[in-house]
Amino acid sequence: MTKLLKILTIIFLSLLAIFGTLIMTFTLITKDAVLDANKLTGAGQKVIIYDDNGNEVISASLDDKNKSVALGDLQPHTINAFIASEDRTFFSHNGLNYKRMIKAFFKNIAAGSFKEGASTISQQLIKNTHLSNDKTIKRKLKEIKLTKILESKYSKNEILEMYLNTIYFGHSCYGLQSAAQFYFDKKAENLNLEESATLVGLLTSPNNFSPFRNPEKSLSRRNTVLKSMKVCGFIDETTYKDAINTPLNAKKSVTDNKCGDYLNAVFDELEEIDFNHYAVTNGCIIKTYLKPDEQTFIENLDYPCDNSVIITNNVTGGVSAYKSSISGAKRQIGSTAKPIFVYAPALEEKQINTFTKILDEKIDYGGYSPENFDKKYHGYVTVADSLKYSYNVPAVKTLNALTIEKAEKYLTAMDIKLDDEEKNLSFALGGMKYGLSLQELADRYSVFPNGGNFRPSKFIKEIVSGDGKILYKHETIKNSVYSVGTCSLMNEMLIDTAKSGTAKKLKSLTFNVAAKTGTCGNSEGNTDAYTVCYTSENCIAVWLGDKNNNRTQITGGNQCCEIAKSALQMLYSEHTPENLDTTSGTSSVNIDREDYEESDKLILCDALCPKLNVLTVKVLAGNEPKEQSTKFSSPHIPTPTISVQNGTINIELCHAKYYSYIIKRINNSKIDEIYNGKWQNTITDSPAEGYYTYTVTPYFESSEGKFNGNEITLPPVNLTKDGQAPQIKIPDIAQKDWFNQ
Repeated sequence: MTKLLKILTIIFLSLLAIFGTLIMTFTLITKDAVLDANKLTGAGQKVIIYDDNGNEVISASLDDKNKSVALGDLQPHTINAFIASEDRTFFSHNGLNYKRMIKAFFKNIAAGSFKEGASTISQQLIKNTHLSNDKTIKRKLKEIKLTKILESKYSKNEILEMYLNTIYFGHSCYGLQSAAQFYFDKKAENLNLEESATLVGLLTSPNNFSPFRNPEKSLSRRNTVLKSMKVCGFIDETTYKDAINTPLNAKKSVTDNKCGDYLNAVFDELEEIDFNHYAVTNGCIIKTYLKPDEQTFIENLDYPCDNSVIITNNVTGGVSAYKSSISGAKRQIGSTAKPIFVYAPALEEKQINTFTKILDEKIDYGGYSPENFDKKYHGYVTVADSLKYSYNVPAVKTLNALTIEKAEKYLTAMDIKLDDEEKNLSFALGGMKYGLSLQELADRYSVFPNGGNFRPSKFIKEIVSGDGKILYKHETIKNSVYSVGTCSLMNEMLIDTAKSGTAKKLKSLTFNVAAKTGTCGNSEGNTDAYTVCYTSENCIAVWLGDKNNNRTQITGGNQCCEIAKSALQMLYSEHTPENLDTTSGTSSVNIDREDYEESDKLILCDALCPKLNVLTVKVLAGNEPKEQSTKFSSPHIPTPTISVQNGTINIELCHAKYYSYIIKRINNSKIDEIYNGKWQNTITDSPAEGYYTYTVTPYFESSEGKFNGNEITLPPVNLTKDGQAPQIKIPDIAQKDWFNQ
């Protein structure tokens, strides 16, 4: 018994020591954890946004009376939505849900990480207002201590009210009142059941479940919250079924803030940055790339319909101005797809050159038969002209030859992912499931002035906390997509498009600009129209259309080009951008013009080639023609034909405009030169009766001298008394038995 008592005593003392150690450790770790009442209500906290010049654009204060809400003013279903989804035992626990904590503890051990948090609403309030997002034991212990203090000082209703007024709902909405105004353009106390559930659904991932960004996911998440409310008994089965069948009715409130569209885009981008969003409320500074003069200019332009304009900087990768009446929605991009989806990949794969000829004709690929916008076919056209005039058939033919699989490799490098249903030839003309936003489109064109490097543009330059800590910095990470040679060739073709192609409204500009237009529509009208243009410094993209897909008469080459031109003139009113690079990574080679024009062959010129027959072309370095012409240093022609008619021998020469000919007549041992001169279609000779052989020798004369080709011996002729040439019998040596004679 004494022995057992000793063992029990040792165990008790050991447990007491362990418990004491834990208490001491807890006390030491959490000694600096102090509850700050001001932080619980967001008093004095604000976010300040600066433009590119370091000037304040706007500050948003969290203690604004219009952005707080009293718990007693809210509808019961709004409160119940939060309780059912976030903390079902909120009104019964003392701040900590020990059962959930133990369950989360074992799950974390099994997973080897801190995946489960088991946080109550009280814990979330503490974490959001007092602590970082770090998943560490130290942070968790501080959270537990402050939660216990919170629960001892405030009532449940006070805690819930503070939670609802500080929780983050995305799009820079801190607090339920701000969220209700932003997502539904109403006060929080007027939220209905479905709207309340939608807002609660945002909390786990505001960016992922935003009704403006991912309406399908938002709807699914809302219905999950409604199901939780039914399980908790807050709503009955009938109410639940009616609610889940109610569509989302989210609508952004109209902002009258200066630079409103730009600031909305800043907050949208803020959602995509992986950092603690509650840290930005502590007197935080958000530095942007906004240039107020550019922003004011595009806001004051006269637009004929729904519109979007973006100006990006090719050097910094920043968005300097942005306006949009469709909130960055993705749209079909039409013919602006051709350079980025078809021609640049085909050039990089060395499948085409800018002067490669493509037959523009009626085609049918398994029932897909694209037409050109003018309903005409133009015969053989070069790649450069196909792009300049935006012909559809050559683009589809090029993609078919290239294959979608090869094109997709380059799209992936530019962060464009194709669904299986998008992998068809209509993709060459911009046929996509969702399309691209105007910013996404501009970023893909910026690859060309940036030497083939893809870098998504950003609105936010840097985020700095109230205590000076850098929370985020825009890093200019580049992904190499194309060689500089491909970009040079694309730059040259798109410069030509701005001079004399579909974007020729830009031709009067006095500086180097590349451009492409695009229009989506049918015989009834157009839904989307674009001009995307760039210089060595900036990229400008313009979209005009109807957000509800109603038909307009707007086109990319008309109204969009006019707006782009105005923006370009504003940007370069006091300086001229450097010319775009059109030579790096390319080679200029001289090819034989005649071979190219008559048979589409790319053959390097003979050193003796006359200037009129030299065609200088630019190709991707490493894609130069290998075959060298010898047609002048060693003239060669097809064998001429010889015939006799009425006593006259006719020798017909195939056309070779740069050659001269020597024709000789041979009779026994006598040789006579019957012709020496430039090409003629037929050379005639009327000799006396006899057996004759003729030879033809082409030659080329230049300042370097005279260069003879091989002498060609024509079939012999036997001129008879009646002036005809009898058929000469050729011995049948193939049938002779050489072995048994």
